[in-house]
This record gives sequence, C-alpha cells and structure tokens, in this order.
Amino acid sequence: MSDSFILGGVSLTSRLLIGTAGYPNQQTMLDSIEASGAEIVTASIRRISLDSYGESLIDVLDGRYRLLPNTAGCATVKDALLTAELAREALDTNWIKLEIIGDRETLYPDVEQLIQGTNELVKAGFTVLPYCNDDLVTCLKLADAGAAAVMPLGSPIGSGRGIANPFAIELICNRLAVPVILDAGIGTASDAALAMELGCSAVLLNTAVAKARDPRRMAAAMKAAVEAGRLAHGAGRIPKRSHADPSSPQLGLIGS
Repeated sequence: MSDSFILGGVSLTSRLLIGTAGYPNQQTMLDSIEASGAEIVTASIRRISLDSYGESLIDVLDGRYRLLPNTAGCATVKDALLTAELAREALDTNWIKLEIIGDRETLYPDVEQLIQGTNELVKAGFTVLPYCNDDLVTCLKLADAGAAAVMPLGSPIGSGRGIANPFAIELICNRLAVPVILDAGIGTASDAALAMELGCSAVLLNTAVAKARDPRRMAAAMKAAVEAGRLAHGAGRIPKRSHADPSSPQLGLIGS
C-alpha cells in the first residue's frame, strides 16, 4: 500500500493481521501467513509453548513477524492481567490483544470488564488492543481508557457471516481517533474489502483463511481485498441513487 499504518507507534506496510489457529498443519499456516503479507501474527498465549522447544510458534514465527499474544479464554480481568504479564515476560512484548469473554455461546466480550482491564493494562505499560462489540459508546470508552486501537467484531468469532451491521462499523470509524481494526466474522475476501471501504484501518482474521479449502490462496485473496478496500475508501464511492443516471451524453443521438 502507498500509505503506512501506524499502530502502537509502529509503522506497518500491511493492514492485514492474521491468526495462527485451526490450520490443517504448520506448513500450511506458514505458507498462508506469507501469502497474506501480514506483519503482525496473533496467537493465544495459552497455546504457545513458552519453553520454545521443538517446533513451537515462537521458533517458527519469532523474528519473522511481530507476535501479538492474546488473552483468549479469559473471562475475568484477573485472568487477563495474569495472562498478559506472562506474555510480556515470555515473549518480551508489551503488546496484548485483550479478550475478556462474557458469554461462551456467542463469545461476545464482557464490556464492563473489558474497559476495566484496558485501564489496568495501560497503567501497567501495555499497548492494549481490545476485542469488543460493535458499539460506539464502548469503543469511545476503550479509547478514553488508553487503548492503542479498538477491535470491534463484524459478527461472532468464526461464524463467517461477514459484517452484520455495516452502519455501526462505519460510525465507529468516523468517530474514533485511534485505529479501528475489524476483528471476527470475516468469511471471504469481499467481507475484508467492505471493512476497509467502511473506514477501518485494518482487518484481523483467522478462521476465514485457516478453514478455507485452500488456505494459502484465500490468504492471498484477503491481502488483495484489504488493499483494494483501502484504495476504494480513499477514492470515494459514488452516491447511491434510486434512479438510472446514464454515463453517456444524451445530446447528439441519432434521431434526436
């Protein structure tokens, strides 16, 4: 892309963040990440072998990509803080994707604890990227708490349903001063392009690539979609009309 993406004070060229879970094998994961062009790779701290033995995620990813540990599986602020501290000590990073789940069926975040957790982690020196619902007020409060970016869901995690409420996502993008990263629900490339067209700064996805019939090809499609959506957002779409508007002049037609 022609314009850089600043996240947590770091300048990035890719606006696509990608996860590491659910791939059929490690080589497919590595090939897909490479094809995506992503510079930031997310992983649950609970899935990482902190002893760094064998072929752990640390072995194969560290040094090639910026690792973004997340607090997946946490349901309380206490659990999230402990997990974040473990990630910082083990991976030598202050970056944390904060997930505090309030409902195990929908995997929706617990808003109250999420805001509290963001406050406490920021005070502890973390660069916090909270996964949240697509609610403007929640996103504003997270930004006020010091979040480096907000990560509203498009639809439930792993659902592949795309962006359920485009109006809400566009409203958040228009109102917030911090980056908005669409997280969760992406199913295919057109979903990623739409997120960028709505004004998102970046897209984070996992299942849409990991569970695709051809993960590497889908990763390449997501890369192109994010780039195309960003370009389209900058170019500005034409207004939607309720009637036809001919592109060719009507004067000078034969018989007129």
